[in-house]
Amino acid sequence: MAGANFSSFSITSLAIYLHPDSDASTRCSSSHYFCGHITDTTLSPFSLSVLTLIFIWVLPSSISPFPSLFFLSKFWFLNSFLLNLFKEFMGDDALKKQSDMEGDLQKSRSLRLNRRGDRSNQSQLAKDFEEGFFPSGRVTQDYPMKIVWKKGFVRLDRLPILNAMFWELAMCNKDSKVYTMLDTMGLVSKPHRCPIPVSNDPDNIVIPTGRTSNEIVKNLSYVTEDEVHCGFIHGGGAEMDPVDIKHVKKCKFVVASGIFDGYDLPHQPSNISVRSKKLFCFLMVVDELSLKFMRENGTVKEDRAGGKWVGIWRLVLLKHPPYDEPRRNGKVPKILTHRMFPQTQYSIWIDGKMELIVDPLLMLERYLWRGRHTFAIAQHKHHRSIYEEADSNKRRKRYARPLIDLHMKIYYYEGMQPWSSNKKTISAITYYDLSDVPEGAVIIREHTNMNDLFSCLWFNEVHLFTPRDQLSFGYVAYRLGDSFKFFMFPNCEYNSLFVLHPHTREHSSPIEWVKQIDQLKNSNLKESRGGLGLFTPYPGDLDSVVLPNVTRTSKAG
Repeated sequence: MAGANFSSFSITSLAIYLHPDSDASTRCSSSHYFCGHITDTTLSPFSLSVLTLIFIWVLPSSISPFPSLFFLSKFWFLNSFLLNLFKEFMGDDALKKQSDMEGDLQKSRSLRLNRRGDRSNQSQLAKDFEEGFFPSGRVTQDYPMKIVWKKGFVRLDRLPILNAMFWELAMCNKDSKVYTMLDTMGLVSKPHRCPIPVSNDPDNIVIPTGRTSNEIVKNLSYVTEDEVHCGFIHGGGAEMDPVDIKHVKKCKFVVASGIFDGYDLPHQPSNISVRSKKLFCFLMVVDELSLKFMRENGTVKEDRAGGKWVGIWRLVLLKHPPYDEPRRNGKVPKILTHRMFPQTQYSIWIDGKMELIVDPLLMLERYLWRGRHTFAIAQHKHHRSIYEEADSNKRRKRYARPLIDLHMKIYYYEGMQPWSSNKKTISAITYYDLSDVPEGAVIIREHTNMNDLFSCLWFNEVHLFTPRDQLSFGYVAYRLGDSFKFFMFPNCEYNSLFVLHPHTREHSSPIEWVKQIDQLKNSNLKESRGGLGLFTPYPGDLDSVVLPNVTRTSKAG
């Protein structure tokens, strides 16, 4: 190949490659694994790098007394392999030129540090930056393998541009041999974000005329009464201001969100088209404490009719919240969107800590109209089974541990089995693996009778048991069976819909720290208006219920 001029190295050089300060005669003794049988084999540095990378990567971390350092060394060898790949294509001169250029850059940075004063920490930093892990007299540029050590290990946080280009090309081409090799080696993880196949122009979206057929569902085994209780009667809590009631009557397309107990400030959506700004109502449901917090820490404007605004968001004040747990109050606008905004035909819910970055009209086209769906929600990133999610909730102290166990025992007693890969849902495009656990922070709905019924039943579960709505979603879907059809889209698309912002403060409720059920007896830790089904005698023997074993599928989960 043009520009490539390699000398051959014996396989015994592998010892020097692993430890560049060692001599071949000292590293390769008669008892060394590589000595005796294959010392006559010669390989180019590039081939040697490939062999070393494969050998090191298949070694288990348990052989090293320092597993973390051993794991890091794997990535150093991977970087070394890429540097040798650079040498193969560009030649030794290019590597030497790069080394000279970086040396000049190091000197200039060192001089800049010295001009700022003779501070001891800066001088030491400059010294370490210039010398790396080896004194300059011991690492010479005519020793390529030691250059690889210095450039590959010390510069681990500043990989060459070639590395970035290599990874970009390799990881984008899912059919490439490189991608397949890395996937086999366990280096390829599921993408956190991925492109959303939305249309290019919101102005070209054709909005369906009319509504999806609203068939009256009968003979549901889950619903034993003619009527389903849904929400609150007048005077029972969750009261809206008359000014807001009048405003929302005109809203047929809604982007809804909610902030309770002052945990967030509204985040203005971006990439919203002029058409969507005119078509959608952006409604932010808040309680009085959050409204006060926004006035003190933001800009709340009031129009002539008395409506309150923060940017594009119209604030909807929810007076007299029905629960004393803020997270449970947040489920009122999230799940009962059709009850708060009864004229709404399409709605998109996003949690209050999120900044929407995709035009809502494009979202409706992608997740509902294109596949003729009426309800869309994302897969959970880590969990498929509600029992996995429950275990995670307990570890993360999302609610009282014994009450989460009781909640799950009721569902298991009533036939809710752990998720399995046999569950599928069909769309007009392809099959998607279903999950019993959604990412509930984004919900996209057309408000059909069936979807509204599902939302009412879902809210009733949240009202009766724990406020963790991800635990009850799969149960309600299981009880409704094929009557409730929904589209569960890939998690990586979900993460591309928004930018996640931290809460203004850490949420903590006393009930979340309860470890034993006895702590709730005669205690103010227990909620006074929510989760009452957990303290009502159950007509079954829950003591005999043994919950299924849970295997953690992710350390982050």
